[in-house]
Amino acid sequence: MRALRISLILLVVLGGLFVLADRVAVGFAEDEAAGRIKSTEGLATTPDVSIGGFPFLTQVVGGELDDVKIGIKSYEASTGGTGSSAGTIRIDDLNAEMRGVAFNGGYSSATAGSATGSASISYAELLKAAKSKSEPARVAPGFTAEVVSLSDGGNGKIKVMVSVTGPVKVPPVSVLSSVTVSGDTVKVHADSLPKVGVQLAEGRIRSVTDFQQKIEQLPGGIKLDSVQAGRGGVEITVKGSDVRLVG
Repeated sequence: MRALRISLILLVVLGGLFVLADRVAVGFAEDEAAGRIKSTEGLATTPDVSIGGFPFLTQVVGGELDDVKIGIKSYEASTGGTGSSAGTIRIDDLNAEMRGVAFNGGYSSATAGSATGSASISYAELLKAAKSKSEPARVAPGFTAEVVSLSDGGNGKIKVMVSVTGPVKVPPVSVLSSVTVSGDTVKVHADSLPKVGVQLAEGRIRSVTDFQQKIEQLPGGIKLDSVQAGRGGVEITVKGSDVRLVG
């Protein structure tokens, strides 16, 4: 009985030491991965990295991690264009879950078999990006119009506020719009046309109320999947396969 007791104690101690070593190793790997992702993506701050699955050390031996979660507080995505026409749009709280992350022996490269995630774009940021490539539109002789604000319209709609200026004073008007994703582009489309007190052609007023914004070069090559209007901005989901984390 004494020998059995000693054996059990040894097993408990060794098991505890293994768990401790495993957790130390995973903590080191998370810090190393966060630093490499920051460098690869050119981030201003270090992302949060969490490696799931237990034990970690047996995953390392197999060369593939089951589950890696990455959180990026702020990310500057490309809005397309080159040279002076190139621009960026800030994406907030980008959180992605990577599955089946294969890496090489030197940890210089890592690729996830699949990835899903979520993020948000504030209305102010979406409006700024959209306005950076447009000027007030001529919607009737002597009248121009432009979008001056975006906000939550309720029921998954965006409230688009339009200002019209001209020889006759026209108060700002709003319209509820739907938001969708097509490829790498977020599209905003007015459900109906606003009544601005002057006769405007539908095509001309829609050139103001309806707009689209490209969002390219997301981390690791993930892509836009869906979008919906939220309280503080548009909420997007992303997905991808063979997503490059580092290397």
